[in-house]
Amino acid sequence: MYGIIVLSIYALIMIGATIIFSRKKSNFHVADRNIGTIVSALSVAATWIWAPALFTSVEKAYSSGIVGLLWFLVPNVLCLFLFIPFAKKIREQMPEGITLSGYMGETYKSKKVRGIYQFQLGSLSVLSTAVQLLAGSKILNMITGIPFWLLTIILAVVAFSYSQISGIKASVITDNIQIIFILLTCALLVPMTISRAGNINTLFSGLSGISGEFGNLFSDKGWEVALSFGIPTAIGLISGPFGDQSFWQRAFSIRKKSIGKAFVLGGFIFALVPIMLGAIGFTAAGSGFVANDSGMVNFEFIKSLLPSWVLIPFLFMILSGLLSTVDSNLCSTASLTSDFKPKDDIKVSKISMIVLLVIAIGIANIPGLTVTTLFLFYGTLRASTLLPTVITLKGKKLSEQGVFWGIIVALIVGLPIFAYGNIANIAMVKTIGSLTTVLMSGIVAVIVTKVKGARA
Repeated sequence: MYGIIVLSIYALIMIGATIIFSRKKSNFHVADRNIGTIVSALSVAATWIWAPALFTSVEKAYSSGIVGLLWFLVPNVLCLFLFIPFAKKIREQMPEGITLSGYMGETYKSKKVRGIYQFQLGSLSVLSTAVQLLAGSKILNMITGIPFWLLTIILAVVAFSYSQISGIKASVITDNIQIIFILLTCALLVPMTISRAGNINTLFSGLSGISGEFGNLFSDKGWEVALSFGIPTAIGLISGPFGDQSFWQRAFSIRKKSIGKAFVLGGFIFALVPIMLGAIGFTAAGSGFVANDSGMVNFEFIKSLLPSWVLIPFLFMILSGLLSTVDSNLCSTASLTSDFKPKDDIKVSKISMIVLLVIAIGIANIPGLTVTTLFLFYGTLRASTLLPTVITLKGKKLSEQGVFWGIIVALIVGLPIFAYGNIANIAMVKTIGSLTTVLMSGIVAVIVTKVKGARA
């Protein structure tokens, strides 16, 4: 019963805050391009705190020690910094823009290029939303006993309830509240967990993971983590903002002079979360705790040590982390509709939000699907557009056919290799699949451009 109460209170807080702070009307997709530095930084951090930041970071700290956490943390922060010059560049080149697909379509005067980018950006939003619903519903089911399938619907409805009020402005407003919930909860749970598990030495004892084999990046076990998780993750993460409309939408919405500062500060704020939650994973490993599901070790360990009331702030943290990404995905999907309809017509935008949620709910309910597998898969998907985007923004000449076929070939060749590596659990194949996806699009684009002739 308390689960429904917490969900209801959470929804009311987000809806209330959105209504209060959205009284002044602004553009649904870009909020009049006037979002300030601090507010933007908190929004960037909250948007980047998704299911893997809350679960995979702890799982890797627990199972793969400092090696696993570093392979997750460093690319997660680095990608936000690498994104900055390109965010500035797209704003300069298309000051009235809204979407990456719109920019690429306009640059190449091509519906095909715009369409393939819309496919990639839209698919990413669907899969990203599905993984948030999957992780959130799984943990909420364990805490509240509410059926998993019903929770996927409830979470979707909560996110839609406030996102549809004022679009990106609603997302940014609620992001700020959500990141505060997350940081305060981490600051509460981490010292309590370490204290109950023993002391700080328990944490240090777990730096090599539960097996004690992962204390060195360059050991055999360290390379094993690099090949099976680290390199595919790094490729997906560094490609992350470049293949995610949520971040291009923020690049178009933040005050132009604040873009760099917002993403730098946002990166550092984000880093606090996996670092603090990773400490829980290290402590669980150092104490010898045996998790039934390593993907849920944060919940299992906290539940075994701390008083039951702690589950309430824990629940708020999970909801905040997951729904901050869901509402960003809703707004980014809505913004994609601006490529083919009047920008002030938000009816179609809201319909696109509903369609996104229906598809994501269906994916989240696929039996046997895991957070980490889905995370790696869509991380590889967004890598398919990285090089054509970067090459174009750097001012290099590509052809329409080059961009289009580069992405198509990357998807057709790279993703199946990666999928097979995942299914067969072959580390080297997963790494080859990720590298093939990211490199193939650029190589094919350049080759086709040279053969067909560069764009005017």
